[in-house]
Amino acid sequence: MRKIFTVLVAATALILSPASALSPLAGMPPVLDQNDIYAADRPNQLSPVVQGMPEMVYVPNHTSNTVSVIDPKTFKVVKTFKTPRGPQHVVPSWDLKTLWVNDNEGNYLTPINPRTVTVGKSIYVHDPYNLYFTPNGKYAIVMAEADKQIVFRDPHTMAIKKVVPVDCNGVNHADWTKDGNFFLVSCEFSGSVILLDTAKMEVVKQFKLPTTYNKGPMPQDVKISPDGSTFYIADMMSNGIWTTPADNVGKFGFIKTGFEAHGMYVTRDSKTMLISNRGEGSVSVLRFADNKIIAKWKIPGGGSPDMGGISADGKQFWLSGRYDNVVYVFDIEHGKFLTKIKVGKEPHGLSIYPQPGRYSLGHTGVFR
Repeated sequence: MRKIFTVLVAATALILSPASALSPLAGMPPVLDQNDIYAADRPNQLSPVVQGMPEMVYVPNHTSNTVSVIDPKTFKVVKTFKTPRGPQHVVPSWDLKTLWVNDNEGNYLTPINPRTVTVGKSIYVHDPYNLYFTPNGKYAIVMAEADKQIVFRDPHTMAIKKVVPVDCNGVNHADWTKDGNFFLVSCEFSGSVILLDTAKMEVVKQFKLPTTYNKGPMPQDVKISPDGSTFYIADMMSNGIWTTPADNVGKFGFIKTGFEAHGMYVTRDSKTMLISNRGEGSVSVLRFADNKIIAKWKIPGGGSPDMGGISADGKQFWLSGRYDNVVYVFDIEHGKFLTKIKVGKEPHGLSIYPQPGRYSLGHTGVFR
């Protein structure tokens, strides 16, 4: 009986410790620096694929059914594209050649050619709230929030390869372990996260986040630390971010950041992470070395900073103002607010492009 118990304990430990002695995901580009998985994201370290592309900011306006294109040199809107209904995020493809507009309510993915800044023909995809790509580029992953599904698709044609039903509400954001074998997904309306096996395309385990302030958790963005040891999970209801070891998901710590913590972005030196606090109009700066909040940048008069990205040179941080119909720009070097730019109604997951990196994992630009 004791032997059986020992085997069960060992099996459970393996399930909860995805980083244990596994080879990297087949086909994934080798990690350049085991201590820093973002080593390819240094300032202006552009892939040959994106060399010569004009740097633009693509802003999906959810209620206007448009994408505003901003020239970051002039802070002016230079183009506006019509899209099918309800665009949520603008997502760089794994191969860096295409930007996909997630037309969530219209059930389409609309391609943008970032070299010519032109729109292509939309592809029917049901409920594409968010879009990711496996680290080996084999699959696109559609987070079908309303359908309660994670759908693996061909990364170019978007043909369905496998549908994974999930027992949680509001699947939306994700990030991968350093070896690419597992990814962690937030379930916004269930207050939980789920761990999935990348190659097997199946759920390993679901974890409920702790409750703080007598409020149920509402997880948002997910990001992994540069050394690959820790997952961070933004939580709007808990006003901060949860931490959990990548090799022991389910053991949670908490860092308070600000009201309605939402998006998380690793700076180009991999030393800090910028966290948008949507409910208080601020950005918190977390230092990875000791997980301390070392600064907070406030938007004058408040605002609703949501999702965005960091400029190729690493000097500016761009965020959509979800409920203020504007885009915010911060000066990272000096830690201050720069300006706001008027766009369409309810801007959401904007993407500044191109950015450094060898390939994209999706969302508004998660590069490695």
